[in-house]
Amino acid sequence: MDPQEMEMSEEMIAAQGAKMDLPSRLLDAAGLGVDRLPMLHVVFDRMARQYIDTLRQMAATAPYLAVESVSNERIGDALEQYEDRAVVAVLHAQEWDARILLGFDRAFIFSMVEVLLGGDGEEEAFLEDRALTNVEQRLAYRMFQEAATALETAFEAIADTSLKVERLENRMEFAQTGRKSNPCVLAKMTAEIIGREGEIFIIIPQSVLNPLRENLTQVLSGEVAGRDTRWTKQFQQEVQRTEVQLTAILEEQRMTLEEVAQFEVGLVLELNATPKTAVQLECNGQPLFNCRLGQVAGSYTVRVEELIEQEGELLDDILSN
Repeated sequence: MDPQEMEMSEEMIAAQGAKMDLPSRLLDAAGLGVDRLPMLHVVFDRMARQYIDTLRQMAATAPYLAVESVSNERIGDALEQYEDRAVVAVLHAQEWDARILLGFDRAFIFSMVEVLLGGDGEEEAFLEDRALTNVEQRLAYRMFQEAATALETAFEAIADTSLKVERLENRMEFAQTGRKSNPCVLAKMTAEIIGREGEIFIIIPQSVLNPLRENLTQVLSGEVAGRDTRWTKQFQQEVQRTEVQLTAILEEQRMTLEEVAQFEVGLVLELNATPKTAVQLECNGQPLFNCRLGQVAGSYTVRVEELIEQEGELLDDILSN
């Protein structure tokens, strides 16, 4: 093959490669529609649930949070909606080398501050157009930190990252994460607490989501899609600390109501059980284990021998009858 033919072959291969990559390039140019990123809704739902659990530990009354909408916007247009009525935290995602915007409107901040300081909502909402005091600023910063942690946890199923609050901004022009014309995803959450409404919003630049597109387009099924590791761990810990009452049954007898009515003080009921008779351990009337009776230091004890299989016990009862 002469040099001219080789050069033509290389050009054809390059053109074919560009053609194969054309759909991806077109998607990148047009932006990712949220309808093609179903896992984004899952992420924001998880964040709302996690944030509610966190705020419940901080205050006597936890807000109700619900994802209102997830839409494609321009960064400038998204921020313009909240000019003069919100505070924005700039979050740094170290692993992604990117920044995400997390915002609370002033109504939500003032209501949460009131709750955190022991308020119950009986007084009228305070929405004066002023800068936050030092106390309000510190409480708001803590609320932003917890919200960033909730969002970080919600993203675990998509990609690992750590979100840190860099700074708070009261003016939207100082909260830019890129050009105003750059595309982004805007998620809005409605908040309700002590009878008042507020709003939380998240702005994620398109450039942050492009590398995560493959994971965000997957639809995870059932248990995996709804799994929240922190909630699962907390739930397991609470279950393990739950106290239950166990009942050890040595023997059961059937008696008529007439026989029971003739019981008197001092009456001795004879049992057919012996020290070798199996003792059944129950919880709330549910058989759990077969045990052996014993005695240690003057107290009766039971030693677990085997687990009671409900299905097997039922079949044995049927066959025996």
